[in-house]
Amino acid sequence: MTTLSDPHQDSFKLSQLIYDSRYRSMTIQAVALAAFVLALGWLVNNAVVNLAAAGKDFNFSFLSVRAGYDINQRLVEYSSDSDHLRAAYVGLLNTLLVAFMGCILATIVGVAAGVLRLSHNWITAKIMTVYVESFRNIPVLLWIIAFFAVLTESTPAPKAFRGAEPEATMWLNDAVAVTNRGTYIPAPVWGDGSWVVVVTFFLSLAAIVFFGRYAQKRFERTGLSLPTFRIKLAIFAVPAVLVFFVMGSPIGLEYPALKGFNFRGGFHVRNSLIALWLALSFYAGAFIAENVRAGILAVSKGQTEAAYALGLRPGKTMNLVVLPQALRVIIPPMISNYLNLTKNTSLAIAVGYMDLRATLGGITLNQTGRELEAMMMMMLIYLVISLCISSAMNVYNKSVMLKER
Repeated sequence: MTTLSDPHQDSFKLSQLIYDSRYRSMTIQAVALAAFVLALGWLVNNAVVNLAAAGKDFNFSFLSVRAGYDINQRLVEYSSDSDHLRAAYVGLLNTLLVAFMGCILATIVGVAAGVLRLSHNWITAKIMTVYVESFRNIPVLLWIIAFFAVLTESTPAPKAFRGAEPEATMWLNDAVAVTNRGTYIPAPVWGDGSWVVVVTFFLSLAAIVFFGRYAQKRFERTGLSLPTFRIKLAIFAVPAVLVFFVMGSPIGLEYPALKGFNFRGGFHVRNSLIALWLALSFYAGAFIAENVRAGILAVSKGQTEAAYALGLRPGKTMNLVVLPQALRVIIPPMISNYLNLTKNTSLAIAVGYMDLRATLGGITLNQTGRELEAMMMMMLIYLVISLCISSAMNVYNKSVMLKER
């Protein structure tokens, strides 16, 4: 009678780490990791030795020292008596502000330009082509300076608004003043009970999101579409307006007014912020437009023809058939465009906008002489911001991917 037994296994030999495919990959990874650790250790040791030779140490105590400089554009309270940590925080908020507004405007401009580039109207398609090729092939720094020069040189001075017959007039029923020193817009004045209106506002936004998902699932289940725009507008406006008047209008507006040689009151948006925002948005929008165009062209023409055969109009076909399928091609490169836009905000120093690069990596670094600490903090902050954007977009990318059965 024959019996089966497990095959005899040879004892492990060191040569297997190189010649055996089962262990070779682990060996290569271990060697690469050891080399990386040694290189990192050498860099750290070299930095410590050089700092010691220069009579410096490595610490972040400079962040608690008085900054001693002003920041012209800020979202929170700050003065020259604040410390460097507060200055870096203000610069970070300015960076996030430009990045957030830039990503929104770049998406709107890019999607519109990408769709219009495929228009059957020859003039529209060529205009969008000129826009895309112009912004993609000229460095963004030049666009930032160009936008800033246009805003500064082509807008009137505050004194032009003075007199019985002024040379310039304010916009939107004397609510907005566009000058060569910046744009002055109404600022909110928060009264008692204003928090109720704010909470209602965010609850309305959440309700709009839930309704959008419900309408989408209903459409997928029944094929019947709802007038989503009007319903979302009602969900957003009706509760907020009712609460606003019930609470006695707790939120008011402070309008800018010309007093002396400049406008006072309201919120002052400097030309440096506007120029940086517009330049980065249109620059990134040109790349997004190409991504959108590529995504739309990746969808088979048969999909469009089938939608037309079912009686869908071109607008419905684009929104319900083409774009949902094109998103799986559009989203991955769009993540890179958002990251590039965020990192390009560091060019703000060219027009005097006080972002993270100008505060922590500029004046603070020069005053304290802590170049290593300041650079490491900046690198870490930009890394965290980029990882957060990438993670959020990857989550959205997974939600729009085709679900295989």
